[in-house]
Amino acid sequence: MSNKLHIVSLGCTKNLVDTEVMMGKLQNFHLTDNAEEADVIIVNTCGFIDAAKAESVNTVLNLHEARKEDSVLVMAGCLSERYKEDLIADMPEVDIFTGVGDYDRIDELLSEKKSRFSDKVFLIDGAERVVTGSSYHAYIKLSEGCNQACSFCAIPSFKGKLNSRNLDSIAKEVEALVAKGYYDFSFVSQDSSSYLRDQNIKDGLSLLIQRVELIEGVKSARILYLYPSTTTMRLLKNIAKSEIFHNYFDMPIQHINDEMLRIMKRGFGKDKTLELLNFMRSLPNSFVRTSFIVGHPNESEAMFEEMCEFVSSFGFDRINVFSYSDEETTPAYDMSDKISAQVIASRAQILGDIASECTQISLRQEIGKEIELVIDGESDEHEYLLSARKLLWAPEIDGEIYVNDKTKEEELDFGVIYRAKVTDLVGNILTATVDNA
Repeated sequence: MSNKLHIVSLGCTKNLVDTEVMMGKLQNFHLTDNAEEADVIIVNTCGFIDAAKAESVNTVLNLHEARKEDSVLVMAGCLSERYKEDLIADMPEVDIFTGVGDYDRIDELLSEKKSRFSDKVFLIDGAERVVTGSSYHAYIKLSEGCNQACSFCAIPSFKGKLNSRNLDSIAKEVEALVAKGYYDFSFVSQDSSSYLRDQNIKDGLSLLIQRVELIEGVKSARILYLYPSTTTMRLLKNIAKSEIFHNYFDMPIQHINDEMLRIMKRGFGKDKTLELLNFMRSLPNSFVRTSFIVGHPNESEAMFEEMCEFVSSFGFDRINVFSYSDEETTPAYDMSDKISAQVIASRAQILGDIASECTQISLRQEIGKEIELVIDGESDEHEYLLSARKLLWAPEIDGEIYVNDKTKEEELDFGVIYRAKVTDLVGNILTATVDNA
């Protein structure tokens, strides 16, 4: 078999980890950005909501149009898993289909040129990854599946129940990455605050924090995707006490109206959600990110206005706004009081504008502060500007900082932590100067 590989990872960072596992199994291939010259093309798809599903299908079809004769086109991941029978029947363009259980067997599938769908989801346990996009940061997957029953979410229907990795497995992966020079880690899963609950351990994340703190060479860490009803005050306090884990709190709450939270089957109502959020916000140097869904069935105008007022006043640092997507296999799919597409779009625009202003307020509050940042590389803006990230922030999603390289006598190194002073905000991008020390 020829050996040029073009690979596309769609959707979330959890998908990215799985894509990196496939790359780890295919290191005899030469990566190419040009799909037209690739001998093997792999698309790791997302099947979460309509927009993601459409993007996945269109990406596969576009790559099929561009690929050369005798190349192999693979459709992997969540969308393949969720709609395996339909896709196999309706997409003859694809040579190999595989779901969420065989990432570490991709070399076998290519060799056999056959489709395969395992009964279980794939959990990293010693599988080698090729970490992409950074020389110092890596995502670490804690678990697969989810035990929650959110009305709008189809993930448990194709990812199954919560299945956590054990602490030793995670520690070994982190240690191996530290040995390669990685020092900054983001821990991810569908519901990170439920980590190890499937093994009858209630506060698994606190154990994780203790274990990771023992690994020499880890300088920075954050946990993504906390779930309100499984996030405890004890966990938040343990994060706050950690010298390695930032006070970074990514907790998608989806709504704030009590009745809407009940309809969404979120487990927590408004009062307990606010208790968690207010505690997070009270911690020093805290960063609070969340997500909201607009247009869920039964969402009244009054409910939506309550959410807008709350978002405007709370002080979130970053906010994702999602339009409700009507997904089969979910409880919301069978609800009768659906919101029209026009109303959903209007509400998404309104809340999105509020979210943008919240980001602006958060960014403006950085001006004049001394921060730790990491240089990622040259910026797309100007040859004299370097692209950096505040060490606290999660990569790619929380923002970019421009640093003027010409203010220093010596060149700044990529992947190195520097002390810097934030000087200004240009659009949505902060500017900073690195300390002379």
